[in-house]
Amino acid sequence: MLIFSYTPIMKPIEVTKLSQLLQIIPDHPMIRIVHFSDSGKTLPEILSDFAAKKGYEYQINALDAAYFNLLQKHLQTAPYIKLINFTLSRPRYMIQGKLYDYVFVTATINDATREDFLKRVHPVMKNGGNILIFLPKGDHTQRWEWLRLLEENYYVASNTIDDLFDHYDLLISKKMHGWGG
Repeated sequence: MLIFSYTPIMKPIEVTKLSQLLQIIPDHPMIRIVHFSDSGKTLPEILSDFAAKKGYEYQINALDAAYFNLLQKHLQTAPYIKLINFTLSRPRYMIQGKLYDYVFVTATINDATREDFLKRVHPVMKNGGNILIFLPKGDHTQRWEWLRLLEENYYVASNTIDDLFDHYDLLISKKMHGWGG
């Protein structure tokens, strides 16, 4: 397990509940996971361990330079992890033509950039892939806005899990085959 000291902006996520969440990922070969993050250590630790055990690819798109530098010190010896100093203002999110089965979003995505974010994530997801967006617990305004944007940008089967984590509600949506760009 990766251990490093970092003062997260993100509130803690319960490890046992993350393990329950990861049960949605089937035991198939060649699963790819991408994680958009700007803080926090628990989810990268759990996902990197999970990827290592299963032989999956795990890419962390670090949206904060200090966070990237911190992760870089602790993840440099892990061959199954790719760490990228990432900016949401990139015109395209595709890197090396890879498509992802699961997109985890724990980063704060500003209201003004959410739609562009969803449009840029859509092409890097495999058909039937899932996007998992962690929202502040009980923030119904943000939830409904994300749900509206997901529907308008060709994501379907959107659901919210609001009883799994203490500090977060989880919004899960799917990219369906033949839908949109």
